[in-house]
Amino acid sequence: MAQPGQAECRRLGGIVNPLPTRVEEAELNPSRQLSVAGKRRLLAVPGEPLFLADWERVLFIHYEVDAAALRKEVPFETDLWQGRALVSLVAFTMRDLRPRRGGRMAAWPFTPIATHPFLNVRTYVKHEGEPGIYFMTKWLPNRLSVLLGPLLYGLPYRFARINYRHTHERGLFEGRVEAPGQGGKFVHAGRLDSNTPFNPCPPDSLDEFLLERYTAFTSSGSTRRFFRIWHPPWAQMPVAATVRENTLLMKTWPWFEQAQLVGANYSPGFRDVWMGRAFRVK
Repeated sequence: MAQPGQAECRRLGGIVNPLPTRVEEAELNPSRQLSVAGKRRLLAVPGEPLFLADWERVLFIHYEVDAAALRKEVPFETDLWQGRALVSLVAFTMRDLRPRRGGRMAAWPFTPIATHPFLNVRTYVKHEGEPGIYFMTKWLPNRLSVLLGPLLYGLPYRFARINYRHTHERGLFEGRVEAPGQGGKFVHAGRLDSNTPFNPCPPDSLDEFLLERYTAFTSSGSTRRFFRIWHPPWAQMPVAATVRENTLLMKTWPWFEQAQLVGANYSPGFRDVWMGRAFRVK
């Protein structure tokens, strides 16, 4: 089990895996500076991180949306890219959520909620100069998690049936998300070159702005929270994604009908992502 320390990436079974290295080496690489800063913020709090989890086969789909409409949904300062408001859908599978300490005995109570897919809808914010993401909603097929997420982290969980087939080894990905009580679907598909290596985002690029975020903000009623995560810089590639049906998002936010698809990225993911405690935003 990974313990807090410095890390770099290697490919292992299709998943990017953290391995020990020196902070100084990461600081010399511009593509790693945001990851290093995120790690320092997380480890500045004694006892962090609280949890570990694997994030597998991660697809990011990015939209440009109306900035005024978005601000009405977000109780934090929106972070714009060259004046553009952006929302991303992140389709992935979380596996083996468990406490960082305690071994198998501590992990056993988490078994019912440890592994399931997600469709996260997030936008980009900053608070007191710290960049992060704001979760607008998160669809998942685990009803127990749907109950616990809002209580513990203020996460906007909603139940949905999800089926992903993200097989980058074969150069294909597709998925379907359907919320039975809400109506609407989100269906995506696409291809990637399985022979192209996954690389960090270029420094100061739109990809880096969208992917390299290590603080998450949430709100539930009048309570705002944040928690921090850490992993090495995303090893990713831009991909061409096709959205075959988007009624799920348009039923949730009518203004999403005018959203413009602007790009997508794919990553095989990480083992042992660090996840911190939730704190209230004062």
